[in-house]
Formats: sequence, C-alpha cells, structure tokens
Amino acid sequence: MKNLSALLLFLSVVIATAFTTTGPTPYKIGDTATDFKLKSVDGKMYSMSDYKKAKGFIIVFTCNHCPFAKKYEVRINDLAKNYKSKGYILLAINPNDPVLEPTDNYEMMQQRAKEKGFVFPYMLDEGQKIYPQYGATKTPHVFLLDKNRVVKYIGAIDDNVDSAADVKDKYLENAIAALESGKTPSPEVTKAIGCSIKAKK
Repeated sequence: MKNLSALLLFLSVVIATAFTTTGPTPYKIGDTATDFKLKSVDGKMYSMSDYKKAKGFIIVFTCNHCPFAKKYEVRINDLAKNYKSKGYILLAINPNDPVLEPTDNYEMMQQRAKEKGFVFPYMLDEGQKIYPQYGATKTPHVFLLDKNRVVKYIGAIDDNVDSAADVKDKYLENAIAALESGKTPSPEVTKAIGCSIKAKK
C-alpha cells in the first residue's frame, strides 16, 4: 500500500511539473547570452563567434512591419556604422513568425534591408528559438553584451521613439561608454517600447 501511495505521489508530481513547465528564463544583467547561427538577408549565416576581435555585441530584436521599429531604422543603421570601428558589432534579429505577420517574411526582410541600406546582418529567427532565450518582448528590444557575451544592458535604444533629434538619454550609447570606461552602465535596464513579438501559439 505504501508503495502504491508513493507511486501515486510521484506520478502527481511528474504530471504537475509537465503542465507548469515554462520557456527559458529571460536574461538578467550578468547572465551569459547564448550564441546563435542565423541566416541574414544576404544569404549568409552569422553568429557572434564569427567576430573574434569584437569588444562587444549590440543585439537588436526588430522587424519590418512595426511602426516603432521603423522609426528606429535610421538610428540602428547609424549605431552599426558608428560602433563597428570601435569594436562593437550590431546584429539585428527579426523574431516574428512570418505566418502571423507576412510582411516579416524573409523575402520582405531582404527588400526592406535593400531599400533602407542596412549595413548590419538582418537575420530571421526561424522557428522562434532565439528570442525566448534572450527574453525579448518588443520590437525593438536591445541587449548589449561584452566580448564574453555577458549581458550588460537590456532595454530601449534611447528615450524618444518619435524623434532622434529630441532624444535626451541615449541609453544604449551611454551603456557602451560605461563599458569603455570600465564602469557599470546606469541604468542597466530600461523599458523597451515597441510592438509585441508575434509568436506562434
């Protein structure tokens, strides 16, 4: 009888665990981010390990259709241009399911990148495997990593979605400057403002 009770208890725990299992825990400051290998609009595969001499990585989750993401396209392109020479590599990832949001399919990404003159890899998170690991929830959503892929800043690019000219706090750039000075970014986390990620149920 005792054996039966123990077995029933064990099974109830297993069943409860199965139904309460959630996805990966979103990254916090100080966590080491996973690398990835994703296809960019140029047809090539990219990962952080490709950049052996990088001082850090700017990972931007963005997309084609979101009006917030569109307002940041020029700023993201400028960040890629300005910081590559300083050793910081910007890698953009489209996390949306193209079935749910057809304008975010690979061909449309290629078209958008060409129209806007993107100078950075713009990759599709095919199968939506990467963004949950990072804990991205919006487009755009930024993760600043050091050369060892340790997360140093998470959140928004700056404090003004509508106008680059009216930005008062350049959160991401300030965080990079802090890393360059051997200091801790302040703030380390801000609220990402943008469209929700279109995830397959």
